[in-house]
Amino acid sequence: MKRTHLLHLVLPVILVAALISGCKKDDSSNPTTPPAGTGYVMATHASPDAPTVDLYVDGTKVASNVSYLMSTSYLPVAEGTHTVDVKLAGTSTTVYTIPTPAAANIYYSVFAGGKLADFSFYGFIDTLTTPASGKAHVRFVHMAPDAPAVDVWVVGGAKLVSNASFAEATSFAPVDAGTYSFDVRLAGTSTSVLSVPNVAFAAGKIYTVYARGLVGGTGAQALGASVIVNK
Repeated sequence: MKRTHLLHLVLPVILVAALISGCKKDDSSNPTTPPAGTGYVMATHASPDAPTVDLYVDGTKVASNVSYLMSTSYLPVAEGTHTVDVKLAGTSTTVYTIPTPAAANIYYSVFAGGKLADFSFYGFIDTLTTPASGKAHVRFVHMAPDAPAVDVWVVGGAKLVSNASFAEATSFAPVDAGTYSFDVRLAGTSTSVLSVPNVAFAAGKIYTVYARGLVGGTGAQALGASVIVNK
């Protein structure tokens, strides 16, 4: 699969607008064509040591208690530029502020990622072309901030991704519908760092598989992978 850098679009306003409608863990929805003047976004909190936060747009709280591993469906966002503040949940302590644009008629995925010390937003444009008959489309995103560059192999099969570093993603690529297990290895070696078993890809669907967590982490912060259905 072709690998591309995540576009550092810095789009927290899209994250905020999505969260207004409420977060669901690894949730998804089939996007529809947005009206003129809006775009669509799917947002994911993937910063493993970042606390639960409240979100403000232009000084108004729009979402409360947003925690790690929450993901939204595609939701509409008005175009324009806004000021976004991220505050510790239930407090007035601001941890992140940025003026943020939102573009019309584009589908985005945005990950809140990195460790808390270098927390940022990483976004990229989603190409949601309908897969051919019997196929699914899949991409891989590296969002484990302290993990090294990796290769991704199908267990018993081919290498799909080479030398992917944090904040890099592949493009969506076709695979035969079915159930796959993946072996994530240190780039250029046979050393396995993560096993991802039994991931089912249905015909006609589009998926993102993303690595998250911390090397040596435990519980929710353990190094692992999550799957999002983009369409």
